[in-house]
Amino acid sequence: MKQRLYIPAFFFITLMLLTSCNGSQDKQSTEVIKPVKYQEITFASGGKVRSFLGTARSDKEISLSFRTSGILTTLNIKVGQTVFKGDLLARLDNAEAILSLEQAIASQNSAESNLNTAASTLERTRTLYEKGSSSLSDYENAKSSYASAKANYESAYRSVDIRRKQVSYGEIYAPTKGVIASRAVEINENVSAGQVVTVLNAGNNMEVNLGVPENVINLLSKGMAVEIEFTALKGKRFKGFLNEISPSLNANTSTYPVRVRIADPGPNIKSGMAANVFFFFVKNSAREELIVPVPAVGEDSKGNFVFLIQSEDGKSGTVIKHHFTINELTPKGFTIKEGLSIGDKVATAGLQTLLDGQKVKLQ
Repeated sequence: MKQRLYIPAFFFITLMLLTSCNGSQDKQSTEVIKPVKYQEITFASGGKVRSFLGTARSDKEISLSFRTSGILTTLNIKVGQTVFKGDLLARLDNAEAILSLEQAIASQNSAESNLNTAASTLERTRTLYEKGSSSLSDYENAKSSYASAKANYESAYRSVDIRRKQVSYGEIYAPTKGVIASRAVEINENVSAGQVVTVLNAGNNMEVNLGVPENVINLLSKGMAVEIEFTALKGKRFKGFLNEISPSLNANTSTYPVRVRIADPGPNIKSGMAANVFFFFVKNSAREELIVPVPAVGEDSKGNFVFLIQSEDGKSGTVIKHHFTINELTPKGFTIKEGLSIGDKVATAGLQTLLDGQKVKLQ
């Protein structure tokens, strides 16, 4: 009876051992090693990147307005219309100025007639005086009358010129060829002197106007290369250069105004489009700083981290989650303040799928 009890127990233990071994072998045979891309920590080769918001505009925008007030009677402009130098764009009801001009012209004509008469009298009196047929007092009176008539004519001439300018103050002509960018008034509207009637885009280039803070202005130089992105043109980045730098602060924005010229704007960039301008500042100490690629950096409740790759053969290894401290963003990635060393291998893709201690295959 005792032997019968031992035999089943022996076979049961043997069966359990065999099952355990087979299960372990199956688990090992089905384990998948995840491939990962990686880069090594190197010295930085770029500088700091700063970006600022701006607005696109033509490099030559002309705001046109009247120099006098009145009712708008003529308006020959439409937004997007091409106009040429000398085209009449708008005119006020300046009947009073025109009447004053006509009166001044009449006065000028009368003064011119008096001048011609005085000149003839002076010439005749001079001839008679030289022949002894006229007295010296007559000759002097003739000269005085001529001088007075000449002064009156010159005064009338200047008056006509002034009245003619006053008439022109109620008219707007295109100062050059361009495209109407905006219209701020309507026909029969009472327009004030200096009120903007229309804006004319007369330039051949596009610029971006923006403001930079005081801690950046001294790092800028004319001709400095920049890159520009437009909110309305996603996925495209344009080359440009710094064209103008203001030496004085804008009190309204507390920034220094600058202008960036777009190198090859194309027809899709319109005035008023929002732009993001990227400035690249090269630092003298850039070679002494270590850099980590942006895709390799993650963040959790403890701060920034990377997955370090520990490998002996350079083909496979284990990823270790490692926290470190970043410094600044550069064109090549984040500079490292502390926590990483030159030559460290870090995973650069799929951080959200990696686990601390996971085996990986290097790519």
